[in-house]
Amino acid sequence: MLAGHKLRIHYAAADKPPRWRTVDPIGLVTVRDKGYLLATTSGADRTYRLSRILAAEELAELAQRPDRVDLDEVWQERSTRFRTGGDQVTVRLRLDPARREELVGTALAVISEDADGDGRLRLEVTFQDSRHAEWALWQLGTDAEALAPQSLRSALRRRAAALVARYADMS
Repeated sequence: MLAGHKLRIHYAAADKPPRWRTVDPIGLVTVRDKGYLLATTSGADRTYRLSRILAAEELAELAQRPDRVDLDEVWQERSTRFRTGGDQVTVRLRLDPARREELVGTALAVISEDADGDGRLRLEVTFQDSRHAEWALWQLGTDAEALAPQSLRSALRRRAAALVARYADMS
């Protein structure tokens, strides 16, 4: 990347099989202990999580990129676009307070937060889309309970049922 050449990366996007992509690298950033490659592909902005890059190779062709880049500014622009684009979903949930920071670290915003009568928190948060919400709540296991929307509850129920079926006692 420092040499200014294109990169060919084998990238495993979430829920998709890995595939090779050719990118023009701009720089590397670390946010919340996760590393990202900022790049362009055919002139379009792209952001790749480093942990999902399975292999990378430098190509001989020079990368198309600006001579000087303010990585903080580029990251802020892309983060803002990510948070404001797409089909955001608002989720109401109950949560074990010990897992609050983990949830807040993945949500786009916390709209409201109150203590529930049983020591849990009641939150209303937004996620990028329904897939993001399902992933985030699944990570929290039984420490979180989605209250709404019903479509999220149904998706989590289907996912749990599929896992139970996979590990059903075969004896």
